[in-house]
Amino acid sequence: MFKERGVVMLSLVKKVMLTGVGLAVMTKEKAEEIGRELIKKGDITEKEGKEFVKDLLKKSEEAKNDFEKKVEENVKQVLAKLDIVTKKDIDELVKRITALEKGKAASSEKKE
Repeated sequence: MFKERGVVMLSLVKKVMLTGVGLAVMTKEKAEEIGRELIKKGDITEKEGKEFVKDLLKKSEEAKNDFEKKVEENVKQVLAKLDIVTKKDIDELVKRITALEKGKAASSEKKE
């Protein structure tokens, strides 16, 4: 059962990672290189090249942010399906235990 869930999780993560990775990891240097090539070929002017690089970097950043959000959402979904305890769950339990200990300590002090 856990093996099947692990395979599903790996498949989901793999799909998400392959989606949009190319644009998301584009560096400024690579974008500028593409712009220079287009200018060199005469496909675009110098001014258009600068705008192209600016737009490409903006889209790259947007793709990166979108990719990160999708990965985070998918990981949360997989963790929920696997019923794994989260840090939030643990933090809530720590708060409850602390409150109970304080209540017990206060109760013990009243008895004495």
